[in-house]
Amino acid sequence: MPTYREWVSAFRDLGLGPHSRLLVHASLPPFAPDVGGPPALLGALTATCEIIVAPSFTSGTLVTPPFGPPYNGIRYGDDSANPEAEFFHADLATDPLLADLAEAMRQHPQSERSSHPALSFCGIRAGQALAAQSLEEPLGPVRWMAEADADILLIGTDHRRNVGLHHAERVAGRKQFVRWALTERGVVTCPQVPGCSDGFNAIASRLEGVIRQATVAGQEIVAIPLRDLIHIAAGWIREDPRALLCDRSGCERCADVRQSVRAGAGTR
Repeated sequence: MPTYREWVSAFRDLGLGPHSRLLVHASLPPFAPDVGGPPALLGALTATCEIIVAPSFTSGTLVTPPFGPPYNGIRYGDDSANPEAEFFHADLATDPLLADLAEAMRQHPQSERSSHPALSFCGIRAGQALAAQSLEEPLGPVRWMAEADADILLIGTDHRRNVGLHHAERVAGRKQFVRWALTERGVVTCPQVPGCSDGFNAIASRLEGVIRQATVAGQEIVAIPLRDLIHIAAGWIREDPRALLCDRSGCERCADVRQSVRAGAGTR
């Protein structure tokens, strides 16, 4: 059964080694039951690479106010979920959609976690990357990792989970949003929150010659230089301000990005 050693072998096939820095997005169900679970994957990552970071977002902390800025990708007054909102704290579980590796990393004894109440990151040997985050720059860890020549690693998931593309949107000047999160100090305003990722798989056709691929348990895993990804995606968005937006008719966030393009205000 492919476990720790198969992961290590695959990472070496991708060219990863002791000086590699990784922003990891992983979902293990496509590999189950043949990969040893999150502990085997995390053990292989920590043994192979220098710095590992993963998003540990907590959307359950978000609350909806009765009113706020216009064209903000949100329906104000829809507060039915507010009573279920959780206070952010360092031990709050990661969103289920980011489960597997992200939650295992959050619980790892060597792991640290940033303190953003909705968009935290966790990491191992990643103190500088995590320190780059603030309320005003929630994707600071992604920027730091790009400057540190990190790779995006996609395991069992696609670009809809690729937070590097959200940073590319920010770099290109795409409109960002404001959200509100519940903390032990009260409700905190969170600016510069990215939008919808449902259209992100369109980037795949532009990454030929950039991605590196390996196989584990018959499934493909992919590494992409983060700096190259941001350069390619941001350049495309500058050429076509509607690039990477989704086509769902009910998506308020993508609709408001399109509205900002029509108004000539690409970012907020």
